[in-house]
Amino acid sequence: MSSLAVSPPVVKAKSLSCPNCGGPVELRGFAHTLSVVCPSCHSILDASTPTLTLVQRVQEAQRIQPMIPLGSRGKLENTVYEVIGFQIRDIVGEPGEGWSEYLLFNPYKGFRYISEYRNHWNFIRVLAALPEPTKSRGKYAIRMLGQTYTHFDHADAVTSSVLGEFPWRVKVGEMAQVDDYVSPPYMLSSEATPGEVVWSLGEYYTCAQIWRAFQLPDRVPRASGVFANQPSPYAGRTASAWRLWLWLMIALFGITLVMGFTSTNKEVFRHSYSFTPGAAGEPSFVTDPFDLQGRPDNIQLEINTNLNNNWAYFNFALINQDSGHGYDFGREVSYYYGTDSDGSWSEGKSRDSVILPNVSPGRYYLRVEPEMDATATPMQYELVVRRGVPVWIWIWLAALLLLIPPIFIKIRSTAFESKRWRESDYPPSSSSSRGGD
Repeated sequence: MSSLAVSPPVVKAKSLSCPNCGGPVELRGFAHTLSVVCPSCHSILDASTPTLTLVQRVQEAQRIQPMIPLGSRGKLENTVYEVIGFQIRDIVGEPGEGWSEYLLFNPYKGFRYISEYRNHWNFIRVLAALPEPTKSRGKYAIRMLGQTYTHFDHADAVTSSVLGEFPWRVKVGEMAQVDDYVSPPYMLSSEATPGEVVWSLGEYYTCAQIWRAFQLPDRVPRASGVFANQPSPYAGRTASAWRLWLWLMIALFGITLVMGFTSTNKEVFRHSYSFTPGAAGEPSFVTDPFDLQGRPDNIQLEINTNLNNNWAYFNFALINQDSGHGYDFGREVSYYYGTDSDGSWSEGKSRDSVILPNVSPGRYYLRVEPEMDATATPMQYELVVRRGVPVWIWIWLAALLLLIPPIFIKIRSTAFESKRWRESDYPPSSSSSRGGD
């Protein structure tokens, strides 16, 4: 015995005539349709009776060109929907501000909506559940289906243009109070009309997603600004960037420990000297030789003085006793202090140090030539040479550089959210622009 697969019945549109102009009118929503707009004269008709009756005659033919033509079919959430209705909602008191809504219908899934504002899109379904009031970061919010949505804006909206058919009695001039609550990429909206409040849930879609869904031939337009529930491209990236920074800092700390343990930091020379400015004879001299052993490594020269409200300059040369190769450099040491009307003050230090990198092993000595003001008091100073000193400045520099990516991402994320909330009832700064639904 053979079995045959049963296909869903083919649903066909119902054709009627407009009582105002006699033009053909098709009903794609079938028994669900309560209002339909004549495509010829744009009169709004009552479709709840077997024959269409005139509800509202439009004085001037509306020249509306929806971006998605009526009758277009697109696949959203794995369901094919047909565009059967279109309306424009204007914000009262804000000329030029408003949004467009497309009514979608599938015979087996029912109605859905897509809204458009400055090329930002939302795929919307009506909810049967009621929300629970709450607070979020000091703003009024609601909880719905386990998710918290923060209040974004309130607007009085008026229907200014309609096309197609609708499952409610639509009229041009119909007013509604609209409140939007956001939790990107979702937006919960309430529309209050006399005697009724309707809650709907929208999910953000890009222009490219809508164009692919409906296979529109035109070039994908660019969205303008940041929309209320537009997902931030930096969402989650800030936290992950700081986590990565933390792990890199742990690794850097490990490198620091290794450097601290493996660095020899060995003292190879220490001697004290005195210098009398203006004394007869050559001020320059050479120190006793000292050995730098092991592989090429840095050395640190430390200068400790008893300077008191004075300065000294040292000309140095580190010279290899065998090859005669030298490293010439100079250092200034100064220390001043006192009191004034603002209290005690000090400037400089009586000690200084310098690091010479990558000095080859060998036997070395220092040539030293100190300089001071001729009237200065004699100076006592000590020279200390250490081999293989850990250089912490590179560690600090690396730590600062590692801060750049997370701080940059945080700044960009904050700027994105600032643009979003500038369009709300809670702008971070004074702004006259407003968002739509």
